[in-house]
Amino acid sequence: MSAETPVESERKIARGDLAPGCPVHAGADGVWHVQDFAGARSLLRGTETRQAGFGVENAAKLEGKMRMPVLYRDGPEHREHRRQTAKYFTPRRVETAYASLMDRLADEQCATLRRRGTADLSQLSFRLAVAVAAEVIGLTESGPGMARRLDRFFEEKGSPHRLVRAWKEVRSNANMALFFWRDVRPAIRARRAGGRDDLISHLLGEGCSSSEILGECVTFAAAGMVTTREFITLVAWHLFTDDSLRAAYTEGDEKQRVAILHEILRLEPVVANLARWTTAEIRTGDVTIPAGARVDIGVAAANLDPAAVGADPGAVCPGRPLADGVGDAGLSFGDGPHRCPGAYIAIQETDIFLRKLFAMPGLRMVRPPRVGIRKEIASYELTGLTVAIAPEVA
Repeated sequence: MSAETPVESERKIARGDLAPGCPVHAGADGVWHVQDFAGARSLLRGTETRQAGFGVENAAKLEGKMRMPVLYRDGPEHREHRRQTAKYFTPRRVETAYASLMDRLADEQCATLRRRGTADLSQLSFRLAVAVAAEVIGLTESGPGMARRLDRFFEEKGSPHRLVRAWKEVRSNANMALFFWRDVRPAIRARRAGGRDDLISHLLGEGCSSSEILGECVTFAAAGMVTTREFITLVAWHLFTDDSLRAAYTEGDEKQRVAILHEILRLEPVVANLARWTTAEIRTGDVTIPAGARVDIGVAAANLDPAAVGADPGAVCPGRPLADGVGDAGLSFGDGPHRCPGAYIAIQETDIFLRKLFAMPGLRMVRPPRVGIRKEIASYELTGLTVAIAPEVA
């Protein structure tokens, strides 16, 4: 199959025209596009780029005044920070520190559905994701409503109407302030009184200010809460609409279930595109990308590259044969220095919750989700997927 051949896909989320395996090229706007798997992985692993996108241009205005969140940093300082904090995300840490919490929280969300009979899955999954990420970060002294505050802060701010955009920005800033006073500040005060084994305690040990810790908390909230919510909802949507896939998931062992989750994530990466600035000339294939260029790395396209993921790249085929060095989820967790540190946590909490959810008698989807795209981070947003259980088991 040539790079120009359309890929028939089982994706739920439309990602526009993709050209998996298409040679690296510059667009009319001067942005370079990488859509082949090998080239995308090489760019992400390279050391001659720096982070772009995710609002880094706005954050850069504060550079020199405060330490940037780890998402926006590159080079030796960034690598050292990742090395020191890796312990919070290891499989062993998940099993010993977070697994029982995930189990209890999943039971609580299923109990909510059982009590009500019907619920919005995105709300159930967000409460779960917020509580798990809060434990990792150290946001454990919060009053009620942290999930609601974060949900309002991260809501889509785009609108064709200037006044609506302005109002959303004001409300977002107000919720940021509430998040600091009701969630971050109490956690900082508690850890100054006595350190814990969590991210906020680590940041305090490095001498970070309250503003710097707030920045890290917001970054991890976006990465660990919002994206996990979207993925849980997406997987459930696939399972509700594919009887054979649902049976394979509900009847499979943990290894088989995780393979299904990774395959759906490969096909439907939450973040479809990653951006970088080049800091030197970069040779990829037969093309040289100049220094100072903005590069759009097409994760959604690269994950369909048949050279990496084999035949029928647009189909859900758990356990598909992959090229050497290609992970089961493709590049959906990124790669290189900025690879998502919470990948294992996200998969584990998704599996724990969905395994319990789909074991509930009479579970069905009442309404599919509405699909939106957060253009600023190229991620999907799924809202309104309504689930219900049979009245007799409610």
